[in-house]
Amino acid sequence: MSVLKLRPSCKDYLWGGRRLIEEYGKECDKEVLAETWELSCHPDGPSTIANGEYAGKTLQQYIDIKGKEVLGTNCRRFRDFPILTKLIDAKDNLSIQVHPDNRYALKNEGQYGKTEMWYVMDAGEHAFLYYGFKREVSMEEFEERIRQDTLLEVLHAVPVQKGDVLFIESGTIHAIGKDILIAEIQQNSNVTYRVYDYGRVGKDGKKRDLHIEKALAVTKRVPISKDKSSYPHIADCDYFTVDKLNLDGKVMKKMEGNVLETSFASILILDGEGTITSGQETVHYRKGDSFFLPAGSGAYTVEGSCDALITTIREKAAPVRIGIDIGVTQTQIGLVDVHQKLLACKTMNTEPTRPAEEVIRKIAQKTLALLEEQKISIDQCVCAGISVPGTVDPRKGVVRYSNNIKWQQVELKKQMGEYLPIPVQIANDADCVALGEAAAGAGRDCQDVVMMTLGVGVGGGIILDGEIYAKKSIGGSEIGHMVIVEDGEPCTCGRQGCLETYVSVRALIRDALRVTGEELTPKEIFERAAAGDTRLKKLVPHYVKRLGIGIVNVVNIFRPQLVLLGGELSPLLEPLLPELQEQMKKSCFGGADSECPVIEIAALGNQAGVIGAASLI
Repeated sequence: MSVLKLRPSCKDYLWGGRRLIEEYGKECDKEVLAETWELSCHPDGPSTIANGEYAGKTLQQYIDIKGKEVLGTNCRRFRDFPILTKLIDAKDNLSIQVHPDNRYALKNEGQYGKTEMWYVMDAGEHAFLYYGFKREVSMEEFEERIRQDTLLEVLHAVPVQKGDVLFIESGTIHAIGKDILIAEIQQNSNVTYRVYDYGRVGKDGKKRDLHIEKALAVTKRVPISKDKSSYPHIADCDYFTVDKLNLDGKVMKKMEGNVLETSFASILILDGEGTITSGQETVHYRKGDSFFLPAGSGAYTVEGSCDALITTIREKAAPVRIGIDIGVTQTQIGLVDVHQKLLACKTMNTEPTRPAEEVIRKIAQKTLALLEEQKISIDQCVCAGISVPGTVDPRKGVVRYSNNIKWQQVELKKQMGEYLPIPVQIANDADCVALGEAAAGAGRDCQDVVMMTLGVGVGGGIILDGEIYAKKSIGGSEIGHMVIVEDGEPCTCGRQGCLETYVSVRALIRDALRVTGEELTPKEIFERAAAGDTRLKKLVPHYVKRLGIGIVNVVNIFRPQLVLLGGELSPLLEPLLPELQEQMKKSCFGGADSECPVIEIAALGNQAGVIGAASLI
């Protein structure tokens, strides 16, 4: 099915009427029907599929079965389903209320904040709603008026009629007045702070609670400046884009649209009747119906006579991605823009001797502080990627084991998600370094890159088609643990003759000690070899040969466009690249007749892990 008809969840709040039942045919056994949640994956009121093979399942169950691809690529930045669509029948006045933003709501309520828009479907002759303040009020006056029931005196009362559109950003005080019928598109949230309720009592006979302290913390206490036009849309923000469709059945009786891979489409029928056709499938619609068209559904046609709202999710404007590179001694936190440019970076001590939960909490706090310093809202961030040493399960977001930072079975994704209200992805640190170089460094013009990191050990990352090779599997690409010498030097992994035991920093220092009796630094080893030390002049070519064997093995398997060398030893190897290139031409399968990759030195240094982590999603 490419056109899913939805059955709403019904709410019988005390201010509601019966128009949604009597005029819109909503099936409800309640005396009062205040709201229908037409497009909803919220646990407080999920909508249900009414047609096709998934009939009876909730929309969220359908998404779980089909995968998040049905939401579209523009929705990857959201942790949960992004929006909630309602029909609202206000027979009586709604309470005066305000919604928090994401950061406050996630910290205090465990769910998203709320920005929303209203489309007035119908309104009585003298209908109005409250929308912001008449003038700026102080915190003290705001609180005093709430407690003394004089708040209405400073609120802006706006007369409305059918067809009016209002955009209510989080932090805006507002209320729907009586005798108004509204279609609402909002963030996927059910957080509301009530500050005035006309003295009404609930079903339990008690006055409904007010949320004064929370409202004081989130309310913008200034008049609303005139909104900029959303033309050609009736509403447009980072959470939703809403377009109005009008077919009169005569001059305009057909609309052709296209659901791309970027976003699903929601069609809410406000009035009229007709058909929606997608592919070989045609479904009938009437007043009050709601439909979900999965991303990538392709061309569709709406025919008949109708007023409708079509909602999609656009690409985020000027998105920022968070990259976190957790190291043994230090952790780097960076903010990366759409051009892979590092906007800002902060370094902190990792302190791995502390419990993992404390380390994660401190990293999250430093991340939020960096955003605050840069005056970047968390809403502007589309994802957070985390680079971590050790064996990683990226599917579950769990660090299975990291000897370097003493972590075992740490639910890194889940714990970081409690602080950062955006999608979080984790990966092995070597993979992230390789991805960073492929995205913004020496490999930015290549889709297939192998990187070898030559440090205390030998790590590596493999990028194929622009993505981490086998990125959903557990662990990383352990290039350093390929055997190049049978029954050779013992390795920390328990085997013998691994590449790491011959070309790592430790291996180079060990071999130099054996031939000179001195413990030299890698720089001293290469400098003395270049100066004519006969013992080291033999050692360095032997080292290069062993490194070349490792490179050839990897190239024969993956056939990359580029091989990058990074880590502590890489700057020292730059003069030796022609020798490595020649060895590869001689030893690779097909030799000079094959397309041998270029060997280069990595370019980003310690920024690679941060940029690579930010590129995980």
